[in-house]
Amino acid sequence: MAEITVVAELTSAVWKIEAGPGARVSEGDAIIILESMKMEIPVLSPADGTITAILVAEGDQIAEGQAVARIET
Repeated sequence: MAEITVVAELTSAVWKIEAGPGARVSEGDAIIILESMKMEIPVLSPADGTITAILVAEGDQIAEGQAVARIET
């Protein structure tokens, strides 16, 4: 099994965490919702797997390229 690190594609705020550690996700499922300039941007799972860690909290300000979650495939 491999572990994938999911990163944010833009500088933004964490608006909502959709799935936590232990949750089973499919490729394309929303894991986290970011907010930037009043727009909601989903962070999608890049593969089927299980979330092993969420590395941010709701309300956190994050940078482009920052790790936000880990998924075991």
